[in-house]
Amino acid sequence: MKNKVELLSPVGNFEALKKAVNNGCDAVYLSGTLYGARSYATNFSNEELKSAVEYAHSYGVKVYVTINILIYESEIKNFLKYIEYLQSINVDAVIVQDIGMMDLLHQKYPNLEIHASTQMHIHNLEGVKFLEKIGIKRAVLARETPIELIEEIKNNASLDLEIFVHGALCISYSGQCLMSSLIGGRSGNRGTCAQCCRQPYKLIVDGEPINKQDYLLSTKDLNTLEHLGELLRIGVSSLKIEGRMKRSEYVYLVTKIYRKAIDSYYKTGKVQIDYNELEELKKIFNRQFTKGFIFNERNDSFTNAYRPNHLGIKLGKVLKYTDKLITIKLTSSLHIQDGIRILMPKEDFGLTVLKMYKNGKSVEEAYANDIVDITTTNKVLPNSEVLKTTDYLQLKKIQNIIKERKRKVNVDIKIVIEKGQPIHLIIFDGINTIAVDSHYIVEESKNAAITEEAVYNQISRLGNTIYSIDNFDLTLEENVFVPVKELNELRREAIEKLSVTRNYQIPFTIGDYNREVPNYNQVQKKCILVNDIKEYNKIKLQEYDYIYMEKELYNIIDDQRKVLKIPRVLEHHSSYSNQLLVGELGSVNKYGDAITDFSLNVVNSYSIALLHSLGVNRVTISYELNEHQIEKMINAYKTRYGKHPNLEMIVSGRIEAMILKYKLLSSYNLDKKAILQDKYHNKFGIEERNNLTYIYHFEDLKIKDYHKFYELGINYLRF
Repeated sequence: MKNKVELLSPVGNFEALKKAVNNGCDAVYLSGTLYGARSYATNFSNEELKSAVEYAHSYGVKVYVTINILIYESEIKNFLKYIEYLQSINVDAVIVQDIGMMDLLHQKYPNLEIHASTQMHIHNLEGVKFLEKIGIKRAVLARETPIELIEEIKNNASLDLEIFVHGALCISYSGQCLMSSLIGGRSGNRGTCAQCCRQPYKLIVDGEPINKQDYLLSTKDLNTLEHLGELLRIGVSSLKIEGRMKRSEYVYLVTKIYRKAIDSYYKTGKVQIDYNELEELKKIFNRQFTKGFIFNERNDSFTNAYRPNHLGIKLGKVLKYTDKLITIKLTSSLHIQDGIRILMPKEDFGLTVLKMYKNGKSVEEAYANDIVDITTTNKVLPNSEVLKTTDYLQLKKIQNIIKERKRKVNVDIKIVIEKGQPIHLIIFDGINTIAVDSHYIVEESKNAAITEEAVYNQISRLGNTIYSIDNFDLTLEENVFVPVKELNELRREAIEKLSVTRNYQIPFTIGDYNREVPNYNQVQKKCILVNDIKEYNKIKLQEYDYIYMEKELYNIIDDQRKVLKIPRVLEHHSSYSNQLLVGELGSVNKYGDAITDFSLNVVNSYSIALLHSLGVNRVTISYELNEHQIEKMINAYKTRYGKHPNLEMIVSGRIEAMILKYKLLSSYNLDKKAILQDKYHNKFGIEERNNLTYIYHFEDLKIKDYHKFYELGINYLRF
């Protein structure tokens, strides 16, 4: 049998950590207050991080810390201090998005395990090989990667593969969404995403909206339980649950469900699902479920345009509203302190049920088919659907279970008691072996000899510890005497040493960072990206040094300046001999001497150096850099490497705000371009090509005084 898969649970606070650990996770991922992609989660202070690592390690649970945002040049000094703190408290790995920081950390801290975040957009074999080349331990694959490709990657690469199996999904490829940043300055690449995909939109065709439901970009939640056996058969390293922003009860239940499913597979060869518990999970959080593109979900089953938030379970319908009373006919039970939401045409509203009446009498609980009255100041419409979004009794039950049951670490104990010798005790937890001897020398009994039962009773007194005896092996010579206190002291000493050993120390080593990079002359050149023959004919006589175009146009144009732009989503790579513009790390690994696009999210000098050292000819910097940050980045590069970088910057055009595997236009049977209009009447262009959906920002980028960027050290400006 392949190595048993790791179950990786999300942790947003210490309460969630305890619930995840006590329900059988093998590892947790969490964030400190810095550099994490969930800035609005509670997260952990430095002291809480230390306590979290100690708590998790005592149970044999690994801790991965997310530092999965882009790191600007001005932040690197403090970023490294934070990394050194994480190493000092023995975190098991860090999850990284920024390619420059990934390279720097690997070289500078060789004992620090690094996982490539899904934000790094690794979605093909060549991308995984890129990570292997620079010494990364694990890749968190893009959630759009299909099961067939995951298996191909697994069979042809040595890197650990981590796969999301449950929770919220982004509509865009992770790390490739600029919409929140462009609209409101809240960057998903910096951990402050405003979740634009959960907002209402109109799909405009020929000037008219054609959609009946508003939440066109809101995905259902991923749920792979029914297909989990396929991932387990392949032998991926880790199954990851999303949910660091979720309440601790959610973490408890989803961890429990997946733990049972995984264990059933290893026990019986089949995944067994407790559908009652899955129904319980719906009460805590769900947006309806999808098996995701990982298991080739149908395009029209991937999103939930009805509502973008927690749908709970159906509770009933409004019969009438009179004098601040809502009358509801229930289809399931309702209890005081439950949370409900009433779905209205313009705006839903939710409330906690504080008082409820049945037949005019106050009641604490009502049941299916009952008719109840609830007080509210909000007017509601008859026939409005009612959902239960919080189940008070369920949450209370979960809290009680957690109080009563704690995870135990099973140990084997062997003890030898022989006359004239110290008592010898060995304790083994499956990984660590601790052996201790008493100072006391066993004597022959003068009165009552110690019994096997008495020895076991003393050694097994582990009630206040995290340990439980699995196997007990006693060698006891006849007619010997041992004081009870000696057995107690020996047990305490062994347990204390085992606990210290389980809170292992990861050696902290500092290495030397080095990247050899070529020197480029400072030049002032212009490039342009064109999409069709009409655009090309408009600019063909103008003074551009390079003209980027996709394959369809490239094949019919004869121009010495042309450069082939290949897609930034590629499951497999073709062979090319010509100059390429590439947009993902697999292509960097495959093609070497290429030009990298904005989608590699380059925001610091270390990222530039990594790409140049691997053969990249020139590097397009991120849209998310301002003038001051660009200047600081270039100066840092020159100072550190003594060389000039070859950089490109986009200064005009329409920005790709999102790239989706979900085919929005196809789901409405459209074969032409359309407009996506938000509630502020901003109009985003949409088109489908290469089996992908591209959504463009509503405003064109127009930097008028672009010549100043030549002076800062940018060599190529793109239009």
